[in-house]
Amino acid sequence: MTGIDDVKLQQVIVHQVGNPTRGEELRLSANPLTIDDEIVGKLLTKYFLGSFNANELFHFTHLSDIALNEVYTYVSRIFEDRSTFQEQSNLLANFLYNKSTHVKVKQGELYIALMEEVPFEDDTVSAIGIFKSETKETFLKIAPQGNDDWNLTHEEGININKLDKGCLIFRTETADGFRCCVLDATNKQGDAQYWVNDFLQVQPLADSYHQTDKYLSLCKNFITNDYADKFEVSKTDQAEMLNRSIEYFKTHEQFSLKEFTEEVIHHEEVVNTFMDYKKNFEASRQFEIEDEFDIHGAAVKKQQKVFKTVLKLDRNFHIYIHGRRDLIERGVDEMTGRKYYKIFYEEET
Repeated sequence: MTGIDDVKLQQVIVHQVGNPTRGEELRLSANPLTIDDEIVGKLLTKYFLGSFNANELFHFTHLSDIALNEVYTYVSRIFEDRSTFQEQSNLLANFLYNKSTHVKVKQGELYIALMEEVPFEDDTVSAIGIFKSETKETFLKIAPQGNDDWNLTHEEGININKLDKGCLIFRTETADGFRCCVLDATNKQGDAQYWVNDFLQVQPLADSYHQTDKYLSLCKNFITNDYADKFEVSKTDQAEMLNRSIEYFKTHEQFSLKEFTEEVIHHEEVVNTFMDYKKNFEASRQFEIEDEFDIHGAAVKKQQKVFKTVLKLDRNFHIYIHGRRDLIERGVDEMTGRKYYKIFYEEET
């Protein structure tokens, strides 16, 4: 997130939240932090907000009534009456503690922060941040000792460039579960998805960014998994379809499922398999991808980094294929029986 230099930290409190299944405690702070040092305040702001993607928005949800979402309710009370900050932060810490029973959940510090002048779209709003630090790093500290000597010690601390878990809640669209940014850097693909699913209970906002992002993830997963498993295709065939997929999103402003399948997938049997994969993809993520939507450039730029195929040839070569299937040929040497790839190019850089 950018434009955070003018953000004002109004109140910040820290609680320690353990894993109850390991006998670790919940330790609640009696008072918010006193932050008199301007540099410390700036560092905290960078630590809290620097890692969020402002384009990727979520909102709080509940199966029956949004008011039954605990985090949504506690945060709403702080927005409505700031004198309840301490009380509601205790409730947030207790709720997280009760959800921290998975074996992979680590003990850590829970920060609750009330902020002003937080950038959101083309304005600034009040916001509440919920952040958890689970990872400690070792730092070397050198200090003078006497006139001519130095003393070297080590300390454990937090890397302000690596936020483990966070949720930044903007005071807007209250009736629709607010708007928030969410981060879980320590369990992106793991089993301990308690932060997003069990604690926050948030879902992606069905806007153009998430539609674009999810569809590109769908394409990447399908091409590298089901397409390769169910059809006799080579790595170069996979690379070609990956390239056609990303090029479609880079060269179109509007997504159309019909147009996409015709231009990118081509074959009816593969299209049918893709549609079945899409249904399972949506069901597993509880997110429905529309057949038509506006393509979001920032989501395309984010996903473009992973749309490449690597050919691993024995232990000697890795070839990164970004596209142009016609510029690479695969064959077998008639004399030795060894396999080879022939690559065509115009200039070497």
